Amino acid sequence: MVEDQVDAVVCAYVGLFATRNPAATKTYGSFESGYIVTPALPDDLLPTPRAGSGADVVADPVPAAVREYSAQQGAIVDAGARFIALVTAILDEAGINYLSVTGRTKTIASFAAKAARRVDGELIYADPMRDITDQIGVRVITYVQRDVSAVADLMRDQVIVKDDRDMGQVTASQGRFGYASRHQLIALDAARESQPAYEQLRGRVASLQIRTVLQHAWAEFEHDIRYKGTVPAEHASEFDRRFTLAAGLLELADFLAGQYADAGWSRTDHYAWISGLLLELAITSLEELTDVLRPVNELDLNARMDYRYPPGAVRRLDDALLAAFGPRYVELHGNAHRVPSLRARLERLVGPTP
Repeated sequence: MVEDQVDAVVCAYVGLFATRNPAATKTYGSFESGYIVTPALPDDLLPTPRAGSGADVVADPVPAAVREYSAQQGAIVDAGARFIALVTAILDEAGINYLSVTGRTKTIASFAAKAARRVDGELIYADPMRDITDQIGVRVITYVQRDVSAVADLMRDQVIVKDDRDMGQVTASQGRFGYASRHQLIALDAARESQPAYEQLRGRVASLQIRTVLQHAWAEFEHDIRYKGTVPAEHASEFDRRFTLAAGLLELADFLAGQYADAGWSRTDHYAWISGLLLELAITSLEELTDVLRPVNELDLNARMDYRYPPGAVRRLDDALLAAFGPRYVELHGNAHRVPSLRARLERLVGPTP
């Protein structure tokens, strides 16, 4: 990308031209309001009117929106800091465990670029200052998946949630694994809006992202490698397949970290292996897995198994699936190599088979 270099050369050339040939240049604007200097047209040429100029032409809203955003930048930055403080205070008051609450406000350049986006020649945002709702962003990073839902529910109770999307479900609905995060669009509730302390947040919204540590790591990795990197066309399909597999395993690992908070991490290949068993059981989503494990959670598997060592998360899931499905689990193709040991474990879980 050499636009900046070319722009610098052109500006330097015009500056030199204006210095040596002031009579052959024309200045538009004023020193007070801003101006540009450009070589003047020859005397025998006139500027060509813009195509379609006239009363029927709708003014481009982008320049005006960028000027307005630039004028409000200071107030928007301050509002962003206050939204971060508000979310932090709500979480602390509720006693929810979290890793961090951070935020950012769009730079003028980022806002201008988004405001100028078009699809089929039409602006995506007809009124950029009102339609671009992520001018202020707040991000909550939790440790485990269940706390994502807890934070989202808490926000619904404490502020106005104008939009709420589970991006993991959106991704899954498209038939793929990948980016997972809870996105909410929040605004002040009526009680806070009437308080002077929140005056600078009145009428404003913030885009709130809620995700776990693993989801955040994945999002950063995927953005830097998958979207900003360069993948040869002949390797693109295999690269996507590997990313899909890795995203699915990461999602399962994240789920198990919350399901068995007292268990340690398991080997990477163990997550892949247990995923294959889940597919054999026709369990294709974490929601389905949650439903399967719900009745098993009532059993004290730790006491029944009398572990002599701290079991990893995959082993805990392995025992839970054994308790849930019994002989059917033992007979899965992926368990063919360990049938005797599974039968012995099943007897410890449910007692001797009559």
